[in-house]
Amino acid sequence: MVEEWADVETRIRAHSPFLARLMDRFPAVTEVLASGDLDAAMTAARAVAEGDDNVARALRRRRGALALVTAAADLAGAWGLDRVTRTLSDFADEALEQALRTAMAERYPDAEPRGFVVLALGKHGSRELNYSSDIDPILLYDPATLPHGEREDVADAAVRIGRRMSELLSARDGDGYVFRVDLRLRPSPEATPIALPIEAAIGYYESTALGWEQAAFIRARPAAGDIALGDYFMQAIRPFVWRRNLDFGAIDAITDISRRIRDHYAQGQAFGPGYDLKRGRGGIREVEFFAQVHQLIHGGRNPALRPGNTREALAALAQAGVFEPEVSARLDEAYVLFRTIEHRLQMVEDRQTHELPKQAEALDNVARLHGLSDGGALLDLLRPDVEWVGRNYDRLTPEQEDAGLSHDEGKLKAQLGEMGFADAETPFARVARWRSGNVRALRSAPAREALEELLPGLMRALGQAPDPDRALNRLDDMIGRLPSAINFFKLLAARPGLVELLAEILSHAPTLADALGRRAELLDGLIDTSAFDPPPCVEALAEQFAHLERGEDYQTLLDRVRQKVGDRRFALGAQIIRGSDPLEVGRGYARVAEAAIEALGQATIKEFEAQHGKVPGGELVILALGRMGGGVLTHASDLDLVYLFTGDFMAESDGRKSLGATQYFNRLGQRITNALSVATAAGPLYEVDTRLRPSGAQGLLAVSLDSFARYQREDAWDWEHLALTRARPVFGSAQAREALNAILTETLERPRDFDDLARHAVKMRADIAKHKPPVGEMDVKLVPGGLVDLEFLIHISQFHYGMAFDPDLGKALAELVEAGRLPRDLVDAHDLITRYLVVSRLVSPKSTEPREASRALVARACGKESWDALLDSYTHARQSVRAAWQALAAPFEENR
Repeated sequence: MVEEWADVETRIRAHSPFLARLMDRFPAVTEVLASGDLDAAMTAARAVAEGDDNVARALRRRRGALALVTAAADLAGAWGLDRVTRTLSDFADEALEQALRTAMAERYPDAEPRGFVVLALGKHGSRELNYSSDIDPILLYDPATLPHGEREDVADAAVRIGRRMSELLSARDGDGYVFRVDLRLRPSPEATPIALPIEAAIGYYESTALGWEQAAFIRARPAAGDIALGDYFMQAIRPFVWRRNLDFGAIDAITDISRRIRDHYAQGQAFGPGYDLKRGRGGIREVEFFAQVHQLIHGGRNPALRPGNTREALAALAQAGVFEPEVSARLDEAYVLFRTIEHRLQMVEDRQTHELPKQAEALDNVARLHGLSDGGALLDLLRPDVEWVGRNYDRLTPEQEDAGLSHDEGKLKAQLGEMGFADAETPFARVARWRSGNVRALRSAPAREALEELLPGLMRALGQAPDPDRALNRLDDMIGRLPSAINFFKLLAARPGLVELLAEILSHAPTLADALGRRAELLDGLIDTSAFDPPPCVEALAEQFAHLERGEDYQTLLDRVRQKVGDRRFALGAQIIRGSDPLEVGRGYARVAEAAIEALGQATIKEFEAQHGKVPGGELVILALGRMGGGVLTHASDLDLVYLFTGDFMAESDGRKSLGATQYFNRLGQRITNALSVATAAGPLYEVDTRLRPSGAQGLLAVSLDSFARYQREDAWDWEHLALTRARPVFGSAQAREALNAILTETLERPRDFDDLARHAVKMRADIAKHKPPVGEMDVKLVPGGLVDLEFLIHISQFHYGMAFDPDLGKALAELVEAGRLPRDLVDAHDLITRYLVVSRLVSPKSTEPREASRALVARACGKESWDALLDSYTHARQSVRAAWQALAAPFEENR
């Protein structure tokens, strides 16, 4: 860097009096810089105060030398922004640690320095300090472990330690200062001491903290002192910072800060000389706030979105699909530029300034320090990014276009009529009741204020919904179940696109509307665009479901899985309403269920083993049958599961409460069934049906693989073998699954009396038709020519031809068709009927014909242009299935 240093030195001497003074003050460091060895220069900077017993003076000198080396590397382009800010931040940590230890040693020389922690907030917390930053620590102490005098109050001791530490850092002399220390970010600074007992601080953040304080802790971390104590505090307040259920009042508070900044610094908003690079419209703070608002919205559900560092947060948010990668890249580019020019401003005279100079000569000076020709070139460099960041940030604080709804009866009815309600009386009555405060969720003034802000857009969306009255009634039912509606309304106000989706859900999907009535926060999950992507693979989902924070236990996991599965299933239902292929959604439902089995199965086994140990050579295997086995579920599907185990059934577990293998795995199976099915405080999960196990409800819940194989060879009924055509292992090691698949293959492919099996199957289908008739013509599962007929047709054909034993019904059918064993038009029939089944479980869950307003949606979901076209295709599909079924079944009917 020798050549670069010559240019840097020239710029420093001409344009930075502060850095020039540092060069003169630290000639040894300057000499090493001239050699081009930055690492050696940093070593020299750290050594400038070696042997100085005056801690404050030593820190001041070291800070000056370190600033010189960092600035030289910065101006030369040898270090990027991240290394510059990390170097400055790391020094702040070191300075705090040394000042704190000195303060404690002065008062209590023989005591171990513990029980006092310094939390870094702001740019220090995120390791993004600039050259002239304040540091904004919060000081906490543990009364039980903090050293103090025998007759000294521990609170007084903490305050004295904190005050002395601050003095060591902020006192000035000819070498300047170390850091300006601002302690006003602590709770209620006008009334509280500078150091707070840790439990009192936790209580404050759990109960009475403000929204902006939530955002402040995105970038908080223990920086000095008793780090373990700081980690305890951060873990304790994690639910305050990262809320799973959004508090849009907190989001409002964050964006309101930005609005106030724009108002308060009006003179620094217009771009040009005097522009405030930090607080101005389109400046540094708007990049930071844009990231932080999205972190608050999404970070409660996704820990990967919690980095304190702004650039890391932008990258994580883009990777998670919260906003587009192009937006992240543009914000990151702007942030690097803004922070770099901010550093140039501060390098001139070590002033904590963020404003571009108003005087042309001073602006030219900053530009030339950066290596530009003049101030005009600097403005041209900044202008595109400032304008783009400002426009981008406006998306968080859109102007309210809708006028409020009138409180005058006649005008209100007229407005509602204009919004699309054919009869304004019903919506008028609903609005009047909401406004009256007689609804529990709307009794508070803030809730009614949130309602008024949302009401115009909400009623317009409902009025334009396919079935306005139905949507309105369901919304009213939902609001009636909420303890408070304020967050729900603020969520919708903050994300207008969700209002239209809500109207569609309320119009078309009673199943989803009922789920919203129980958990309004389900709508939160639709904020991410990724909510409308297919769910990831089972392994990735299971890892998400099983994630627990430190200190959380098995009971927490039961609730957590229910919440996360509920979020996923709700999002999948919304995908259908938005036009996704129901077949793909059905596969998504199955992956979510399998991941829930994996996550809860592993956690339950771990809990069970803690008490009963393991069975040597044995493990649990779970076999899925029916729709779960086939890998395509509906929103309402239950889980048909069979519990099996490997190893010797005579073995015993090795735990302190030993059990024989059969008893062990039967109890474990029941525990897993309970984990999957018993409602907790977070609600229900799945209905689990275990009646398809060997010997049915009268048999053991779990049997060994050997017993299962013997049962299938010697005792199983034909209908049980028919059920095995849709069986697949969904839990267990690869080795155990392979062993179970071998049993399934041997069972399905063994020679058998086909005519006898076919007669039993045909009789079984007739019994189903007799005892469980269809609800109506649109009960696509049970009608003649429907899905049950098609399933029997496929399964009997599989045994007839000894092929296509794939648990996925569609794949098995395709293989039979390709082999010429079944008519080709059955493939389209299967896909149409299955799509209709999946969508109908949301739209008309009782298997009746969907309401007229929803028919277009159902037709579109099934790939047809209209309801009439769907009915025509449905009729043709049923005829194809019925003809093929009757041709196969006729020779085996009982009355022949």
